Amino acid sequence: MSRSGVITFLGNPLTLAGEALEVGAAAPDFTLHYFADGMKTLTLADLNGRPALISVAPSLDTSVCAIQTKRFNQELGGLGDQIHSLTVTVDLPFAQNRFCGAEDIANMKTASDYQTRSFGKDWGMLIEELQLLARGVFVLDANGKVAYAETVGEVTHEPNYDAALTALRSLL
Repeated sequence: MSRSGVITFLGNPLTLAGEALEVGAAAPDFTLHYFADGMKTLTLADLNGRPALISVAPSLDTSVCAIQTKRFNQELGGLGDQIHSLTVTVDLPFAQNRFCGAEDIANMKTASDYQTRSFGKDWGMLIEELQLLARGVFVLDANGKVAYAETVGEVTHEPNYDAALTALRSLL
C-alpha cells in the first residue's frame, strides 16, 4: 500500500496529487457525475446515514478495474440498502453506464470525476502524469469518517478485498 504520494504503473513511478486520506479523517466533499435518465450529480452528503464502500479505479475499460468492480458488486449484493457502494473513475458517465449494463453491475453505483478531477486531488488519488485515478478502496462510516483506506501501490494489482469488506462489515 502506498501512502507516500508515489505509486507505480508497470513498475514505473508515478506521482499522486494531494494528500493521502488517513483512517479517522473526515472524508472530503466531492461532486461526481453519473448518468441515469440524464446527467446527475452525487456528493458526499448523498452517502451519509449508512456506511459506504468507495472503490476507486483508473478505467472500467481495463481488465483489473473490471475485475475489481465485478468482485465488489458480487460481494456487496447481500448487504442491500444497509450500505452505499460506489465505484469512481474518470470514465465518462455514459461509458460507466454501458459497462454496468453489459456486466450486470446492479449493487455498485458508478460516478465519474471526469469534469474537474477534484475527487482525485482531494482524496490523494489523482495520478498527475496520467490524469487518471489510482486504484484504491475507502470505507466510510455513516457520518463520513474514513474507517479504512487503501491506495494500491502498483496500479495493475487488485486491492485487498477482504480487508475492505471486513472494515465495511464491522460498521454494520
